[in-house]
Amino acid sequence: MKKNNFFYTLIVISILFFIPVKADQKFDLGKDLFLNNCAVCHTLLDAQSSGNIGPNLDELRPDKMRIMRAVTTGIGVMPPFEGALSSEDIEAVAHYVSITFNN
Repeated sequence: MKKNNFFYTLIVISILFFIPVKADQKFDLGKDLFLNNCAVCHTLLDAQSSGNIGPNLDELRPDKMRIMRAVTTGIGVMPPFEGALSSEDIEAVAHYVSITFNN
């Protein structure tokens, strides 16, 4: 009986291993946008960025709405990205940055 349990367990693990994982397209877009627009100024561990012009986002840990406001309208020396990025792009960046703190 133990051989059968091992065999079934092995089959289940194999099936789960080969099931494709659905990618989070908004996360991927947000990460790409962050790397190309934000990483030069901000530190974010997930993006492996170490900018020191803007705040360290790993320490600040802003929520999604705060990120969207800052990216849209700018804050301090950070320029507004409204017009340069679409609202969907801004939401994707905010999604990416805010979700990195929940993992």
